[in-house]
Amino acid sequence: MAKFMALMLVLFGFLWVGDASGAEMGRRIHTLFSVECQNYFDWQTVGLVHSFKKARQPGPITRLLSCTEVEKKNYRGMHLAPTFQVPSMSRHPRTGDWYPAINKPAAVVHWLKHSKDADNVDWVVILDADMVIRGPILPWELGAEKGRPVAAYYGYLIGCDNILAKLHTKHPELCDKVGGLLAMHIDDLRALAPVWLSKTEEVREDRAHWATNITGDIYGQGWISEMYGYSFGAAEVGLQHKINDDLMIYPGYIPQEGVEPILLHYGLPITVGDWSFSKLEHHEDNLVYECGRLFPEPPYPREVQSMESDPHKRRALFLSIECMNTLNEGLLLQHAVDGCSKPKWSKYLSFLKSKTFAEMTRPKYLTPVITETKEAVKRQEVIDEPQKPFPKIHTIFSTECTPYFDWQTVGLVHSFHQSGQPGNFTRLLSCTDEDLKQYAGHDLAPTHYVPSMSRHPLTGDWYPAINKPAAVVHWLNHANIDAEFIVILDADMILRAPITPWEFKAARGRPVSTPYDYLIGCDNELAKLHTRNPDACDKVGGVIIMHIDDLRQFALLWLIKTEEVRADRAHYATNITGDIYASGWISEMYGYSFGAAELKLHHSINREILIYPGYVPEPGVKYRVFHYGLEFKIGNWSFDKAKWRDADVVNKCWAKFPDPPDASTLDQTDADNLQSYILSIECARTLNEALYLHHKKRNCPDPGSLSSPNWHAENEIGSSRKFGRFDGSENVRSTREPTKHSQESSPHDVRFWIVALWLVSGMGFLAIMCMVFLGRKSKGSKSKSYRNKRRFFDMNGRDRLIRDADASL
Repeated sequence: MAKFMALMLVLFGFLWVGDASGAEMGRRIHTLFSVECQNYFDWQTVGLVHSFKKARQPGPITRLLSCTEVEKKNYRGMHLAPTFQVPSMSRHPRTGDWYPAINKPAAVVHWLKHSKDADNVDWVVILDADMVIRGPILPWELGAEKGRPVAAYYGYLIGCDNILAKLHTKHPELCDKVGGLLAMHIDDLRALAPVWLSKTEEVREDRAHWATNITGDIYGQGWISEMYGYSFGAAEVGLQHKINDDLMIYPGYIPQEGVEPILLHYGLPITVGDWSFSKLEHHEDNLVYECGRLFPEPPYPREVQSMESDPHKRRALFLSIECMNTLNEGLLLQHAVDGCSKPKWSKYLSFLKSKTFAEMTRPKYLTPVITETKEAVKRQEVIDEPQKPFPKIHTIFSTECTPYFDWQTVGLVHSFHQSGQPGNFTRLLSCTDEDLKQYAGHDLAPTHYVPSMSRHPLTGDWYPAINKPAAVVHWLNHANIDAEFIVILDADMILRAPITPWEFKAARGRPVSTPYDYLIGCDNELAKLHTRNPDACDKVGGVIIMHIDDLRQFALLWLIKTEEVRADRAHYATNITGDIYASGWISEMYGYSFGAAELKLHHSINREILIYPGYVPEPGVKYRVFHYGLEFKIGNWSFDKAKWRDADVVNKCWAKFPDPPDASTLDQTDADNLQSYILSIECARTLNEALYLHHKKRNCPDPGSLSSPNWHAENEIGSSRKFGRFDGSENVRSTREPTKHSQESSPHDVRFWIVALWLVSGMGFLAIMCMVFLGRKSKGSKSKSYRNKRRFFDMNGRDRLIRDADASL
């Protein structure tokens, strides 16, 4: 009996092992990432490999290391990760082009051809070095199948929708805007990799189509050719991706509610309160090899908790500090492996080793929201509305080629990224050909270029506001739009939180907008003159959420009605239009309302989306948008966008608006005004924060160097007086308001003091020369070396006098 039981146990064990191995068959994973022999990639490698282990990602990880033979001789980091060495293609062997990003597809091709690991794997996960893994990335759980890889969404790859795709792939309709995280079957990768490489070379050599409006590359330098190489290569071999926008997030962005990202991509600057981090600032940093050196510590969780009251924004801040703390933890452990002595105790090191931090960074696992694909939803034929996937959104705004719109663009784009607004974002830029030749702001936002209608081509009327509906019409007819809902904003807005059609109940035939109660023309003869359905006229504007089908029907009517109302000069009066200037300036707003009325598009009007800074907020309302179209004040401080019409704060290093007062200095007794002031401060600070990050991105010199005599000459775009000068706090003065200095000191006073100072300097110089002459005469001749020494001293003395005079001037 005992022998029988033993035999049964052995047999059961054999069968169990066989089942286990069978379960694992087809699920062997290998994670890859590509780097070069540089300090910059070494600290990223340490962070990624550490997070790989911490997240318990199954299977091996391999660093594809692209180095020249010369670089290898001096390279110190071979021990940092399991490594497969690859010949460098940073300098292309055929064209001589310097493009290090091509190493990624070249390295994958080399690994597939020469690594034994490539023969013992079913699924490959490809990441970038500047990532932190938060939980296991399992392709089958993401919904990946053979022939259907999974990838993260890269919406800025607009070349998939235009001439670029038509030029570089036979199947432009299959071009997917993807990147960052790639999870695919090994057979698919073998088919794709060589085409990925060849298409990268092809796009890189196509310099005629590097422009921002074609590629979405803000620098217009072909830097993202490798990304297009991937998308076009996948289209060529017929790979259609399952695209997921929830798996990966940039620290600082706000994750969607109920979604747990499993990958942090720190490719963009991160800010938490006064602390900030940008990977580009550590390009030459060798902190991997300096014992005890870490990145500047971010705020502690307790500090973040009290820093932000909005739970969604607070969650984004927690993700940002988690990313940085994980990088520092990886560096700390790497230093220990390299034999560094134990670092001195500090509060921060104690936190990194604490159970609290370990609990905060335990592996995260996919939520049902992430793992459910669109295809699965369709198969289930789910009827319940809440379980349907959210529709795609595209946010647009209209501007012109002027400094006035450029600083507004910088503010809006920054707030878009901070708010967590989903979907793509496009600036509709209306410019004349002459404007475009001089324009320097192409890289400020993803842009669709539109012919200017500021001067009407038929009537000659000067009315720039018409560019808004004209630009929308042009965009609809010339861009490939895959969104279901369009959010339309004005440039002079700041986004505070997402504006989504599902939250505000927008639907086809039922757009959502914000109230513009001053459009009294909806209630009088103006509406009767300009629409067949005056009863359907809604007093709305500012923020618009509309279904794409409605917008396609409506946009041309919006433009036509704008022209119609603008031409109706007989009804410009304030008592008819509500326009305080009675100049027809708000004709475009009426064009919108009358055009919508023609189609009987009834709006859902929501008063909780938008607020003007300076207005008293309704208690408990979390407004999504600031519209700073009107002047707002706090005590002696004020901001009026119209006074900054000609100030070029975008192209002057470290230029910004006057800082608003600190909230702690405000009168706490008046609750209504206090809340209004706090919102006004937030709006102004967001604009200045956007400008600061913009200047930082432009590699402006250290603010401490601004006192050098040549600074203005080197860092000012043009020399026109209209741009003003910097004051002591590095603000640009508005040209509309003369400074106190200009009011109190006349040019004659200034000239008098200049002449006086130079006379004093001249007399001082003559006195010194007389003393020198008398000294020589009394002492007689001296040795040549002594005379030279004396002359050197006297000339320096003269130089010092002149410098002192200049300084006092």
